[in-house]
Amino acid sequence: MTGGAAADAWDGFWRAAPPGPNTVFWDAAPAEVAAAHLPHFAPHLAQPLPLVDVGCGNGTQTVFLAERHAGPVLGVDLSAEAVARARRTAGAGPAAFRTLDAADADAVRALHRELGDSHVYLRGVLHQAPPAGQAALAAGVAALLGARGRGFVVEPSEAAKAALAGLLRRPGGPPPTLAAVFEHGIAPAGLTEGRLPDLFRAAGLAVLAAGSLPLATTERGADGTPVTLPSNWLVVGRRG
Repeated sequence: MTGGAAADAWDGFWRAAPPGPNTVFWDAAPAEVAAAHLPHFAPHLAQPLPLVDVGCGNGTQTVFLAERHAGPVLGVDLSAEAVARARRTAGAGPAAFRTLDAADADAVRALHRELGDSHVYLRGVLHQAPPAGQAALAAGVAALLGARGRGFVVEPSEAAKAALAGLLRRPGGPPPTLAAVFEHGIAPAGLTEGRLPDLFRAAGLAVLAAGSLPLATTERGADGTPVTLPSNWLVVGRRG
């Protein structure tokens, strides 16, 4: 699912998502998400370039980043419904939002002409796209970074499939936050081990740092502990 079909599916998802916290599977509090990522990304942000949160959704992490980044912060998403929700939630804060498909080469080049070289935050976006879409998104990130930008990319690992399968097999059925994803036709395509760095190397970028972290969700286990997904992260950019 790509292009207009993907935008329609995501618009439907965000239109149906209840307002308020903990209503979207991956929309965990920034203290559990971006705050865990920033220590790994911040050392690579010596240049105060703009920061683009690609696939920002309703802007929860974007707002957190905008309060901590020295340059302007822009959240972009292919879903106009997501962007509208992000604007309502963020209010008059420092984060800005707009509708943009980061797999659209022309749209990304136009944004780069406007902003110049930028840093990029990309969380949990690639695994939702088919292989050709994943390559186009990696190329979009490379175009936004230009010569000086750095990108922080985090995606569920292959091991996350087992955690998701366990949630789907719960005796009472999957949690509503996860069921909603599949109900709108947004079934994850997944990323095999090794494909994540290969995507960005193919787009002309070097992997400058890498690691693994648990990726928080809004769900809780039977014992009340947070449900997390194993994830891999990269910092990418051009050397020199």
